[in-house]
Amino acid sequence: MPDDPQFDGKLIWREEPDYEEARVGRVFNARKPGRLPAAVLMAASEADVVAGVRLAKERGLQVSVRAGGHSWAAWSVREEALLIDLGGLREIELDAETGIVKASPSTKGGAELSPFLAERGRMFTGGHCETVGLGGFLLQGGQGWNSRAWGWGCMNVVGIDVVTADGELVHADEEENSDLLWAARGGGPGFFGAITRFHLRTYPAPPAPTRDTWVFSLDDLEPLLEWVHGVLPTLEATCEPVIAATRLPDLPLYPGIARPEGPALILNTTAFCESTEEADEFLAAFAADACPLADRALGHERVLTDLADEFRQMTVQNPEDHRYAADCSWTNASAAELAPRLRDVWGTLPTEHSFSIWYGWAPRQSLPDMAFSVEGDVYLAAYAIWIDPNEDEAMREWTHAAGTRFAEVGHGVYLGDTDFTRRCDRFMTDENYARFLEIRSRRDPDGLFCSYLHDEELGLNAHS
Repeated sequence: MPDDPQFDGKLIWREEPDYEEARVGRVFNARKPGRLPAAVLMAASEADVVAGVRLAKERGLQVSVRAGGHSWAAWSVREEALLIDLGGLREIELDAETGIVKASPSTKGGAELSPFLAERGRMFTGGHCETVGLGGFLLQGGQGWNSRAWGWGCMNVVGIDVVTADGELVHADEEENSDLLWAARGGGPGFFGAITRFHLRTYPAPPAPTRDTWVFSLDDLEPLLEWVHGVLPTLEATCEPVIAATRLPDLPLYPGIARPEGPALILNTTAFCESTEEADEFLAAFAADACPLADRALGHERVLTDLADEFRQMTVQNPEDHRYAADCSWTNASAAELAPRLRDVWGTLPTEHSFSIWYGWAPRQSLPDMAFSVEGDVYLAAYAIWIDPNEDEAMREWTHAAGTRFAEVGHGVYLGDTDFTRRCDRFMTDENYARFLEIRSRRDPDGLFCSYLHDEELGLNAHS
């Protein structure tokens, strides 16, 4: 075998001492996959990524790419592939005149990009958890803060720099290599290139972000769902309502109110507003005198917030060093159709940190021409979170049973909350998926880049 090329970072083959840490050390999920890449390239520069792709091509290896390591199924860890880890690429640069920020895929949207932009009075619709890397988040679509108003994260990608299957570093935007940009905006882990830089549209940071939170008993699920379903179409685009079923003990309860046993329901609505007056106007439907369930509520508060505080809240619900599984569905079903399915799932949350959500999406704008093409009025998701590896199978079974229950009235999934090794579903329209495969076959005819990780007995992009 010829000598390995020189890298600014480090190439680690399977038999070498640091291999195991390189293989899964940056995987967020404590439920580490057993798959064994042939080698891991800890890239430290763009040149490393180019050289890594060329090396894989020479050695007959497939390539997988890791940005933030936050995918629940650890899609980047692939058997016998060269795993190119982009954690060593560290770039954030804002053009103050255009508001375009250039960022490396491994940049953490909350922990790194958000405070960088906040210091400059800007904001990006990044992920809801602060340690999520931009790469996977944007490739999968990017469901983030204020996305109902500003669009999916991928809609705000104006360009990418990407190493292709030919081992060439190219730029892609609406004018140049536009097919690559089209495919990157929603292609997810099936994308056929190694993106080294995103060019992202940012926005002036709203000065009065506000959080409104109601707490209810699980007994109130049906009337709560009916009320919020009715309110959703009337809300301003900047209002993001989420009903979460949770077993966490610390909830914003009224003084003297004891937390009920088992799962409770939180209606949490964030609104990125220009003033407190605008917040009161936009959130009027959730005021105490407008809530038809106010006399049954266990707690209610409305506070000014910021992204740092929102990230702290999300970290409590999504702790590090835990094991995770997730599943989801888009739906346009009515509250009456959803209620029994949600009760089945919400009433059986298996651990303290496990949770499930009803996310009021109600698209306010048409999707542009891009690979990402499946959404709905409501997003349903279930997350099992646990510690004991002996519970892995039971937790995964609960999660994907929940996804199957949701899918009975659904029409597809969001890639970011899926694990196709257990349950596949539709994630693009048929037309867009066919176009995606055509571009892939032309850009990567030999299949150098790993495609979707899935159970081959389950059909890809077919509604289950």
